[in-house]
Amino acid sequence: AAYTEHAYVLEASNDDVLAFMEEVLDATMDDSLGADELVSLVLKTGEVGVEAMRLLDEANTGTYGNPEPTQVNLGVRPGPAILISGHDLRDLEELLEQTKDRGVNVYTHGEMLPANAYPAFKKYDHFVGNYGGSWWHQQREFESFGGAIMTTNCLVQPRESYKHRLFTTGLAGWPGVAHIADREPGQQKDFAPVIAAALAGNEPASLEEGTIPIGFARATVMSVADKVIEAVQAGDIGRFVVMAGCDGRHTSREYFTDVAKELPADHVILTAGCAKYRYNK
Repeated sequence: AAYTEHAYVLEASNDDVLAFMEEVLDATMDDSLGADELVSLVLKTGEVGVEAMRLLDEANTGTYGNPEPTQVNLGVRPGPAILISGHDLRDLEELLEQTKDRGVNVYTHGEMLPANAYPAFKKYDHFVGNYGGSWWHQQREFESFGGAIMTTNCLVQPRESYKHRLFTTGLAGWPGVAHIADREPGQQKDFAPVIAAALAGNEPASLEEGTIPIGFARATVMSVADKVIEAVQAGDIGRFVVMAGCDGRHTSREYFTDVAKELPADHVILTAGCAKYRYNK
């Protein structure tokens, strides 16, 4: 549902996906359905979920270009700052446009990290890198950030220490947190309150230094398919491992990290989901 909504914002939609979501919601209230019918709906959910991902990929790459290999800055720069978390690339685009020449640096957080690899966003000099890790580190990282924060997705109960400079938008919301209204047809969202909070806030505290490589998405991998095949045939690549799913909030959930650490050096990890935040540094 979230991916479908983000694609819809970029004017990419599939009525069959929307109709299926209504169908399965209705099925949860239908006590006449047996195990066979319910299992069939679960399998169809996977099929429709892949279509939703295809739709979002098409919307994002069609609008902002294919992600390309990129070294993303993990440090901070002096000056007022905005941290944007979530998935919505149109929100990021409009925020970057409205902060242009305002002396405000924009950082990504959590699932917004991949945005740094899209060509369309690299023209913004004030789009300076990524701050922190995955969504479940929010309370500590939002507090240390100091500037304005905006999210379109996962939100952990905000601390009072930063609640006044936190903003939600889109389908996300929290009692007592300011919300940026949906855009009117043909217009951008109004991020003026977020910018004002950034200008009145503090500079972000440094969490780490250096860079992290990202942007090895489908188009990038396929562009060097011949070299990948040669590496497999030569024995330099032993296996591909797809590690998908979410990186759960509980610190005891170290499964993805343990697997990544134990895989031999000739194995290539392909990530499909925010499990990557367990081991991408």
